[in-house]
Amino acid sequence: MLGDIPVQQDPRILIDFRNSDDAGVYTWDGGPALVQTVDFFTPIVDDPYTYGEIAAANALSDIYAMGGRPLTALAIAAFPKEGLDREVVQQIVRGGFDMLRAAGVALLGGHTVQDSEIKFGYAVTGAIDPDRILSNAGVRPGNVLFLTKALGTGVIATALKFERATLSEASAAIRSMRTLNRAASEAMLSVDGVRACTDVTGFGLIGHASAMAAASQVTLVVDTAPVPLLDGAYALVGRNKTGGGSSNKEHYSRWVRVTAGVDPALVDLCYDPQTSGGLLVAVDASHADILAAAFERNGVSAARIGQAVPVQDVRVILN
Repeated sequence: MLGDIPVQQDPRILIDFRNSDDAGVYTWDGGPALVQTVDFFTPIVDDPYTYGEIAAANALSDIYAMGGRPLTALAIAAFPKEGLDREVVQQIVRGGFDMLRAAGVALLGGHTVQDSEIKFGYAVTGAIDPDRILSNAGVRPGNVLFLTKALGTGVIATALKFERATLSEASAAIRSMRTLNRAASEAMLSVDGVRACTDVTGFGLIGHASAMAAASQVTLVVDTAPVPLLDGAYALVGRNKTGGGSSNKEHYSRWVRVTAGVDPALVDLCYDPQTSGGLLVAVDASHADILAAAFERNGVSAARIGQAVPVQDVRVILN
């Protein structure tokens, strides 16, 4: 969509849309750089307050993935003119505000339009050390891959719509989506040898891993066995595949090789679009144990899920 825009020559732009990264970075003399992102989506849960919380956590995630510290936010919302109780709108906005406040982020304002479908999210601005940007383009062969949240939010959200998910399964997915990636980001920033990061959201694990591999000119080998899954996700995926997951598979499968014997259900979950998903982190093998310990100290249940190898004929290999 942005391919026809002329290349920008401003040397203060460190990362823009051409990098297919999580956020843009703009610097100037004498201080930290700005890191900026925007994200909004339609309701994924019925409770309006929880929806607002998840929308905020999801928008902040891009800043955390770059190694930045979110500072301010502007709300972006679309609400129908009629048929929506004012209290519902208030609860959505309050849920988002409370999550921003928990993250130490100031809400400065926002903009609302009328639309037949509810949409809500934020444009977020943060600060980042220009010498410590964790883009998706820094992976090196031999790096170890960590994933900081379990997969399956898309499958479970779909199952909820058809009353196929249990209360326990729904609660686990909501708890994951409400969890900020701040602790995970702080852990990776505390460790030398972390080379790259991206957050796993709408394009699924495979989509975001593919973008990381392409930007870094490596191939990522993902071991499906240790990939963490939300409770119920494996059992539910067969009957609750998402439209986004199918689109992800259609688009990215050309760059993926699946090793014989890999469980098809696990493959589908690797394509599953995530909302407020975890961080996919690449670290030097010599620092992998140190990073694992940092995640544990910060209360982050991170899993080692593979490694980077020299570039091959595909971007991602599922073992």
